[in-house]
Amino acid sequence: MVGTPIGNLGDLSPRAAETLGSADLVVAEDTRVAARLLSHVGARPPTMSFNEHNVARRLPELLGRLDGGALLALTTDAGMPGVSDPGGQLVAAAREAGHVVEVVPGPAAVTAAMALSGLEAAGFVFGGFLPARPVAARRAMLERMLAAAAGLALPLILYEAPHRIRALLSELDASTPMGTVAVCRELTKRHEEVLVGSPRSVATRLGEVRGEFTVVVSGLEFAAAPADGMELGSLAAAAAAQGLGRRSIAELLRAAGLNRRRAYELAGEALGKGPLSER
Repeated sequence: MVGTPIGNLGDLSPRAAETLGSADLVVAEDTRVAARLLSHVGARPPTMSFNEHNVARRLPELLGRLDGGALLALTTDAGMPGVSDPGGQLVAAAREAGHVVEVVPGPAAVTAAMALSGLEAAGFVFGGFLPARPVAARRAMLERMLAAAAGLALPLILYEAPHRIRALLSELDASTPMGTVAVCRELTKRHEEVLVGSPRSVATRLGEVRGEFTVVVSGLEFAAAPADGMELGSLAAAAAAQGLGRRSIAELLRAAGLNRRRAYELAGEALGKGPLSER
């Protein structure tokens, strides 16, 4: 598995170039993209496409080549194979058949965007590409991912195609109006750009839409909800009415998914106190 550049060919590692040059066959998501990369490193191994449209047909042939002792270099159009592409099926099948699988790490848009976002987080939830259709399935998947990230108090990172980026920002504006997005495009290329702000403000500054997008969504604590479906402010008010103190109310809200700061803010509002004190 060979990681390939996400835009700048200079990011291809010497080990990756050596592996591509010594492979008996380069297995590529798109052989035209692979040809440009191979030309860049001066390598001329044969190539074979492996994508969502031909997995069933290609898999037996590729396993047969491995059985015959061939060295296959699995690539994707950009980034790491198996991340939002069908490469994982070949990896799993090869390992199940007893073949050795090794990785030659390389760039990945998900980690590049996380670094560019400026967030300090213990991790992130990676959602890859949302389903393009039907619309209902896409919306349901987005809501589940937002809820999962909110429950963990972690940012959510998504990939999006250029013709759907405005729709995604509109959906995020409706679902997380208090959240923040870092919309990254043309990563590692000449016109690399990162726009940070609310989904609505970023949409107004987006300008020309081109290239693949990586979107980092943060501030999702506000989207979390308690298990019984009550609105969190109402939950805090009900707890206050029962005589619970600020710390007890805040811990109840934290169990519902809020971070510490927001939990104490809501607890304070319910008790008519200032927003930041934890007493």
